[in-house]
Amino acid sequence: MNSAKSEKVDAKKERLSAKEKVILLLCGTLIGIVNGFFGGGGGMICVPLLEKVLHLDNKYSHATAIVVILPISFVSAIIYLLSGNLESVPFLTVGSGVVLGGIVGSFALKFLPAKVIRGIFVFVMLAGGIRLLF
Repeated sequence: MNSAKSEKVDAKKERLSAKEKVILLLCGTLIGIVNGFFGGGGGMICVPLLEKVLHLDNKYSHATAIVVILPISFVSAIIYLLSGNLESVPFLTVGSGVVLGGIVGSFALKFLPAKVIRGIFVFVMLAGGIRLLF
């Protein structure tokens, strides 16, 4: 009986109002534009949006952002490739490291506390922003 009650609560949480769907569609559009424009980086706004709009837990926000960004990055990569803006050697070498890092990071996400994940995210965002200034 307890699991039936839990399933009803979970099903209710997954239903979104029309307003929430429109907000999420607009957020998704913004994420896609940022990712397409910069060739990545949609996750930097996806994670906070998922936390604020859907009230997702930090770990779920990061995991969802990764899954959302994957197809966007794939489409952007194809467009860059077809337009001649992609070098094969850096793509293959850096891409291999990204795949390995993604595997390690996804396993680490499972074990790290939410505060540590948030701290790493903040550090990376600040370091990236400071680097762009200089």
